[in-house]
Amino acid sequence: MAIAILSLVRSSATARRLAAPALALLGLALPAPARAQTPPAPDLQALQSLSIAQLGQIKVTSVLKTSESLSDAPAAIYVITHQDIIDSGLTTIPEILRLAPNLEVVRIDATDYAISARGFNVGDNASLSNKLLVLVDGRSVYSPMFGGVYWDMIDIPPEDIERIEVISGPGGTLWGSNAVNGVINIITRPSSQTQGGLATIGVGNYERNFGLQYGGQLAPDLTYRINGNFETFNSFPEKGGKSAEDSWSRPDGGFRLDYTPPNDTVTLQGDQLTETEEPSGYNRETDLATTWRHQFGGGASVQLLAYFDDTARTTNGGGPAFRLLTYDIEAQNNLSLAGWNDIVWGAGERAYRYVFENTALALIPSSQTLNLADVFGQDTISLAPSLKLTLGVKLEDEPYAGAQLMPNARLAWKVTDNALLWGAVSRAIRSPTPVDTNINEFVGPVDFLAGSTGFRPETLTAYELGARMQVSPQASFSLSTYYDLYDHLRTIDPGTGPTGLPLLFGNLMTGKVYGVELWGDFQVTSWWRLSPGFDALHEDLHFLPGSLSAVGLAFDADDPSQQASLNSTITLGGGVTWQADLREVARLPHPVVPGYTELDTTLSWAINDTWRVSLNGDNLFQAEHMEFLEDGESTEIPRQIYAQATMRF
Repeated sequence: MAIAILSLVRSSATARRLAAPALALLGLALPAPARAQTPPAPDLQALQSLSIAQLGQIKVTSVLKTSESLSDAPAAIYVITHQDIIDSGLTTIPEILRLAPNLEVVRIDATDYAISARGFNVGDNASLSNKLLVLVDGRSVYSPMFGGVYWDMIDIPPEDIERIEVISGPGGTLWGSNAVNGVINIITRPSSQTQGGLATIGVGNYERNFGLQYGGQLAPDLTYRINGNFETFNSFPEKGGKSAEDSWSRPDGGFRLDYTPPNDTVTLQGDQLTETEEPSGYNRETDLATTWRHQFGGGASVQLLAYFDDTARTTNGGGPAFRLLTYDIEAQNNLSLAGWNDIVWGAGERAYRYVFENTALALIPSSQTLNLADVFGQDTISLAPSLKLTLGVKLEDEPYAGAQLMPNARLAWKVTDNALLWGAVSRAIRSPTPVDTNINEFVGPVDFLAGSTGFRPETLTAYELGARMQVSPQASFSLSTYYDLYDHLRTIDPGTGPTGLPLLFGNLMTGKVYGVELWGDFQVTSWWRLSPGFDALHEDLHFLPGSLSAVGLAFDADDPSQQASLNSTITLGGGVTWQADLREVARLPHPVVPGYTELDTTLSWAINDTWRVSLNGDNLFQAEHMEFLEDGESTEIPRQIYAQATMRF
């Protein structure tokens, strides 16, 4: 059965990409710098020069919503560092995320990706992969319309990314609904770290881009940056060589202001993006966010975050279209009590309004304003100098599901200075969307598919055990295992009428998923580092009586049973770095897509403090291969070559 049901979700080569017009222009109105800036000389080997032990001390914030060393974080967390991103030569967030061994990243065509952790990866026609929460500087980019992420709406210059924290496993207690199988937190660099000018130009057999950026200082504690980019991408081939007609072009830009008086940090940033997609898609996005953080004595702090997002996705010629406005405000307080309690608590309110237009695919009502409120608290208790217990819970008032509790218990034992053992039990939910409850898809005059007002949240109860160890000055590794129990998974069920139509969204599936994730870092020599990764999972999903099991599991999960990767970074001297990424992915079962092995590699040369050039080759083993099979969407993924030059001024 064709599941074109949710064709809007990224809307087959016609209606995909979310884009947006005009906030970077605000940056152009900024006054001239108070004094001329001398671009700082980049630290060309900034993180390559760190030892394995120093890499373990990188600070992360996504596990407990407080700063802690990576080596002490009691979760399956992998960090893609700024230097990893620069050395890779990659230009888009989905391709950069391939560097994380605890993610499943598949490319569907020239514009679309499906990305998940610990299973449940699906493509556009079957709805987006909806159990992975993605944040950019705390701003959620998970779409509450369909559930999932439109990856084309996240376009951040690689130079401006400080790090990407990738957590596999639930994070609902701190981050809320939809942080079911993982959380990706993209953290950008303050403008004080991107002073001076940067020009980037790249050209390849498919991709071309040009970018300009400038950062300056308005006062001793006030800095800014502005940037603008233009990218174009050629169509991919379909099987047999015919063009898929999925080329796209995207102008975008943004700005950031950072004000840092003593004990305070204030940030204002915004982005705008527009995209045209062959043959008739036009999409846009505008966002604006501000944060304020005040540091008290004794490590206590308070933080406020507020943001606005305006997204629209359209297709010319009467195709699906929607506009989504999101308003969000969040408060957080970190404090210590009695010397052995580290507490974080907070509350938030989010309102979003959608307007939906289409002929065959409709939401009833076609426009609606919805509200989501939450309050959370978490206490990390030092039971002993080497033993910490974390207890937390979030109460969320869902627009369709009402009050939902997401508790979490986490135990961390620092066995030695170089070894951490941890375990966790958590509950998380994937909240209902307007599509789950209000959709109506018509085939001619026939109402073919309908949402259900009785649709329940999909729930996960997760059990995790893990270890992180530095086994020698040259080697470290992370191991995590999990056993996940799912209830009320989304299904398509027969209607109650004599014809069985309309089909209805329901919750008649349960299942369990268990697996293991392993990765490490090995400093083979002072100039050669290897980073292997491996994960294996088993999905055991069951339809309950009354579901339309003939639709099959393609609507819910299409995942490889195992993946393996090996990253090699060689510093050749004289500013030359060679990075290679080898990956092997097992076959997909629903529907079957053969497994594959591929190699991506980048040779870069930091000529001096001004010039850097790089040459990328992606998918070098095969002229083309398929990573995902989606009716009306999927294409062969071809070999790609890309050269780039950057100039600082």
